[in-house]
Amino acid sequence: MHFKTIFKSLKNKDMLKRVFIVLGILVAYRILAHVPVPLGDASTFKEAIGNLLEKSDFGSFINLISGGGLTSFSIILVGISPYITASIVVQLITKAIPRLEELSEDGETGRRKINQATRLLSVPLAIIQSISYMYILYQSASSNTVAGLDLTLHDWILSVTAMVAGSTILMWLGELITEQGIGNGISTIIFASIVSQLPTTLAALTSSLFDTSAGSLNLFGWFELPVNPTVFFILLGFVAAMVFVIYWMIKINEAQRIITINYAKRVHGNTSYGGIKGILPIKLITAGVIPVIFATSFLSLPALVGQIIRSIDANNQLGATLVNLFTAPSASNFSTLYPDGITAQWFLYPALYFLLVVMFTYFYTSIVFNTKEMADNLQKQGGFIEGVRPGMTTAKYLDKVVSHLNFFGAFALGLIAMLPFITDYVFIAITGQPIGLSLSGTGLLIVVTVALENLRNIDSRALMVTYDDFKA
Repeated sequence: MHFKTIFKSLKNKDMLKRVFIVLGILVAYRILAHVPVPLGDASTFKEAIGNLLEKSDFGSFINLISGGGLTSFSIILVGISPYITASIVVQLITKAIPRLEELSEDGETGRRKINQATRLLSVPLAIIQSISYMYILYQSASSNTVAGLDLTLHDWILSVTAMVAGSTILMWLGELITEQGIGNGISTIIFASIVSQLPTTLAALTSSLFDTSAGSLNLFGWFELPVNPTVFFILLGFVAAMVFVIYWMIKINEAQRIITINYAKRVHGNTSYGGIKGILPIKLITAGVIPVIFATSFLSLPALVGQIIRSIDANNQLGATLVNLFTAPSASNFSTLYPDGITAQWFLYPALYFLLVVMFTYFYTSIVFNTKEMADNLQKQGGFIEGVRPGMTTAKYLDKVVSHLNFFGAFALGLIAMLPFITDYVFIAITGQPIGLSLSGTGLLIVVTVALENLRNIDSRALMVTYDDFKA
């Protein structure tokens, strides 16, 4: 990263405007997270939400990616999950139907039509999810409130419309961020959602650290620190482990294969062109953090269905099974889901999570890195890879390279996503209880990857706007 260049580029009006637009959009998003759904008695629903968060890790995930929208019963409660689901569906259909695949390869016009289809599909999905969430919360509120809760048709229409509007606004804000060329808008919004939860987490950790009711830390008998010794050493271990994990996340995320491109020498009149060499960098993980977001969202759907079924019939076995199987093992639910210790069911969610991350890595890489299109562009520009014929042979060669990189990249990304579950397993073996990093580990992976991707985009734009200074 060229940090000096980035700071220098902030003198450029266009660059400064883009940065302030993105920051302004994120501020607007955080304001929306505190706008409540327009219902008469929102406090009753907040109580129901508290019960839902205690019972299900699914609720915790929704609260995380909505930036606390679930806890505050905000209009962005649904978040951008409908848009993510619509993106997965449209991309799968595009690969399955040749006509749509041709449309996606038809330059900017085709991509705009595909994006428009994604937007249109996300609206009915947002309506379905809004009704589902309201129904789950309504049933939870009714079962936990003495007087019960009676919602009229007007309340249902108003609340669902508000949540669908909030989801649509988030989708629009994400696209506005993408247009600024500083990073992927959807990933940036999820990044902001996770980071916004850090102050609450840090406040809770600080409170635990300075709680000396059980004693203080004695350093070799010299003096005492006013901190809880157990919490202090646990946090020290966490910080060391986090630094180590972040370091390897950065190394893997930045790893790439460099392919040398030769450009043929052409003579036009008395002037010669080409005869130079360039490079084609191919990242180890081309898909970035998108596979993790897709996998987590995909796994949350069965849990949502299970919650709906249980809201209708609390004793329904299918609903209970879906919630149990598709709830990530954590410290909050371990004693409830696994009263007899680790069983085969404990490994189901991590195994499915790993497989989905690997699958979506291959799938999304095939979308963002089209080897046939890359080979055609090189041939048009007079470029070729030494020892490889232009055209289809180059496309096959690039396919082979990307497949090899994907094999290692997908499994590396899957293992990084699995680290919290591995940590839980080790702590269960030692102490009998997990430490509960499943969700925060996913959040850490998203935060690090999105931060690096956005920094890279800012760096590229900074080099572009300061090009004249280097040329001079």
